[in-house]
Amino acid sequence: MLANSISSHVQTGTLNKDVHLKMASLYELLNFIADELPSWRDRPELINISSETELTSKLCGHLNSAARHSTGWDFLQFRSEETDELQKGRKIDLVASPCDATVWVDGRRCTDFDTLLPIECKRLPTPKGNDRDEREYVFSQNSSTGGIQRFKAGHHGGSHTLAAMIAYVQDETPVIWQGRIATWIKKLAVASNPEWSAKDLLHIEAGGNWPGMTTYCSTHTRRNGLPDITLRHIWVELGLRPGSN
Repeated sequence: MLANSISSHVQTGTLNKDVHLKMASLYELLNFIADELPSWRDRPELINISSETELTSKLCGHLNSAARHSTGWDFLQFRSEETDELQKGRKIDLVASPCDATVWVDGRRCTDFDTLLPIECKRLPTPKGNDRDEREYVFSQNSSTGGIQRFKAGHHGGSHTLAAMIAYVQDETPVIWQGRIATWIKKLAVASNPEWSAKDLLHIEAGGNWPGMTTYCSTHTRRNGLPDITLRHIWVELGLRPGSN
């Protein structure tokens, strides 16, 4: 249990406790986020909201409230549009950070200024536009806005080996989207592009498919000598919201 992996003691200064986590506890944090997504999706305030930015802002607020009232995660806060720790000119959609605590993860020290877990959020399908690429969950030909692309390039989460992507599935099904994304990745891998390979494919997690929610996992090599990064993909079907069409 998470409670068994956390130890705390009072210390001087603004941050009043130390919390010690094992790397495996970050996967438990991902489970906490996944468990909250259905109740967030079903909130009536979201019925007429479809934009990625607004959805992510509302998710951030929901997760903060849930963490405050949880057992084991009340030392966390969530923030949206947070500056990446290494790439200062780039913003991460959503991050989990300590709150009123210093958190140690396998010897890595994190204060409330630091990111415990970076999260990229994407709509499926990608909104249409002259400068948009339908493959933006994976890659964008027009910019560096592709979701997986950002992590592979080290533009997001360069100081992390675990991160997450949340997909707001607004049309069709996760099965269709997984197949489509696999096709995009395979085409990138054979298009004289050495940065992409079959290793980048998404694989459904054991027990990761239940009504309205699907979770996948992928592992990716990165540029500039960065270690591989593992991504947990959490997909929530917004078409299942009460009152939605």
